[in-house]
Amino acid sequence: MGKILEVKNLTVHIKTHKGVVQAVRGVDFYLNEQETLAVVGESGSGKSITMKGVMGILPKNGKVVEGSVMFQGNDLTKYSERQMQQVRGSEIAMIFQDPMTSLNPTMKVGKQIEEMLKEHRKEMSKADRKARAIELLSLVGISNPEARYDQYPHQLSGGMRQRVVIAIALACDPKVLIADEPTTALDVTIQAQILDLMRDLQKKIKTSIIIITHNLGVVANIADRVAVMYGGKLVETGDVEDIFHNPCHEYTKGLLRSIPKAHEKGGELQAIPGTPPDLMEPPVGCPFAARCKETMIVCQKYMPDYTDCGKNHKSACWMLDEMAQEVNSDEK
Repeated sequence: MGKILEVKNLTVHIKTHKGVVQAVRGVDFYLNEQETLAVVGESGSGKSITMKGVMGILPKNGKVVEGSVMFQGNDLTKYSERQMQQVRGSEIAMIFQDPMTSLNPTMKVGKQIEEMLKEHRKEMSKADRKARAIELLSLVGISNPEARYDQYPHQLSGGMRQRVVIAIALACDPKVLIADEPTTALDVTIQAQILDLMRDLQKKIKTSIIIITHNLGVVANIADRVAVMYGGKLVETGDVEDIFHNPCHEYTKGLLRSIPKAHEKGGELQAIPGTPPDLMEPPVGCPFAARCKETMIVCQKYMPDYTDCGKNHKSACWMLDEMAQEVNSDEK
């Protein structure tokens, strides 16, 4: 299977009244056909802004200042807003994390699904659109879809609203589905159902998925590969098993140590000390240097290159460099 999406050197700046936030700093990643890529990291690490940059839906004060987003041989950063409107929803769709703010409270859910079809499937008749909307409600596991079609968002549970948002995103059979924290507002049981639903849908419609999350439990259940972000940079990528069993970046190790373990009852959670960097004045070296217990002088002065840690596994950490100890000694 080939690459359906390839992002190179993506750099996004956000202008504020206090200055420019360098929210995304030279991020590279790719997505294969029919693959699930999980993008993980703390809040503020740049996960959502990266994907909004890919989709061309940055806030008005945000701008892609460098890089490319190659989708089926075309660079989306060169597209006009009119061209992007044809791609969004039809070719690349996004599921936002809070369905209550994504859905229009004054419109019946069936009509909201039909809006996507009106925009991208203009050849469909009114009857066909309604039939397709009911079909999608059934596809995402909503019982009695004919009745739900005529209900408003407030009449549905949180899990059902999330399913409706997924149905809207899937209306035009997109090739890439970006899910931004799709289970955050849901209880554990419903989270599991939504993840099962996404896995099943991927098999049925053969779409590629990018899931944005800080929940590593979600990653273990659904992802094929993992991209770890911190301080606006991609610090480690690898197959999901490699990331869990052989993490190479100290930040990734810290995230894994912070997961509660069912067999260790009564123990304290191991939080990562410190706070994320200020991206108005980002560090020149490794973004994690100030919080890393293994930090060296070189970490604070220079951003490390990626080191291969195995097949499809690379990490940007000076601890992996053969010359790290020598460089550190020289600079002392």
